[in-house]
Amino acid sequence: MPDPLRIVLMSYGTEGFSDLHGPCVAAGHEPVAYVCAASAAGAAIGGVLEHLPPGADLLLPHSVSGLTRALAGYRPDLVVCNGFPWRLSAEALRVPRLGVLNVHPSLLPRHRGPMPIHWAVRHGDPETGVTVHWMDESFDTGRILVRRGGVELPDDLDGEAVFGRIRDLSRELLLEALVLAAQGHAGTAQSREGATYEGVLGQHAVVDWSAGRRDIHDLVRCFRFGQFPVPGPLALVEGRWVAVLASRTEPGPGVRVECADGPLWVVESVPVPARDAWLPAG
Repeated sequence: MPDPLRIVLMSYGTEGFSDLHGPCVAAGHEPVAYVCAASAAGAAIGGVLEHLPPGADLLLPHSVSGLTRALAGYRPDLVVCNGFPWRLSAEALRVPRLGVLNVHPSLLPRHRGPMPIHWAVRHGDPETGVTVHWMDESFDTGRILVRRGGVELPDDLDGEAVFGRIRDLSRELLLEALVLAAQGHAGTAQSREGATYEGVLGQHAVVDWSAGRRDIHDLVRCFRFGQFPVPGPLALVEGRWVAVLASRTEPGPGVRVECADGPLWVVESVPVPARDAWLPAG
């Protein structure tokens, strides 16, 4: 049996670390440190400390250079990331003997960037999945070790259920990727065909009723994952500003609104203050 790998885990909080820690231990490896970016840690730190395994340290670097120096002290064989917000430098990527793995919740090269599940829904993708790849100096462009789809994004999707399936698949694929990484697999280069990169989804989205009804419907759907200051995109419906929580493209209950290519029904909404109170200045 191969010797256990010394692994540093990098993530955003308790759930992310849990999804990395379990497969590493199941594969017989030793997580020696957890890394959470100080700028993104916030309230997550209490939960991470509570669940920190015996013998593992928690690092809160303020910069990539500080992270690089800290990593070197642990002499890791491998670093594994899940939702870590920084782009690592070439120097940092060279610290672990084998390299740095990243668990990304999309079917790369589609939907590179920080909110891939939201963007998959926003673009009307019928499904999404998970990719585990070697990290390089760009965001989500490294060579792929394992990738699998099958996480359906139905019209009436349940955000919590989708995230649950993504987490289950992430743990499963990371276990497979750890075996390949320990064996020295270089992975497969990502195709340029179909590659996309999207940043943070607009947090103050306003519905333009002159757009296509499917486009508007998918905008409403992607807000079901939360992470926004308002519960749905803002829209003017029957003369009032509301946050649209649910819509449908087929006839049924709700307020009928005409779009560029036909009607959309606003099934559920909540009133909001005047539009200007929610939108950034300028």
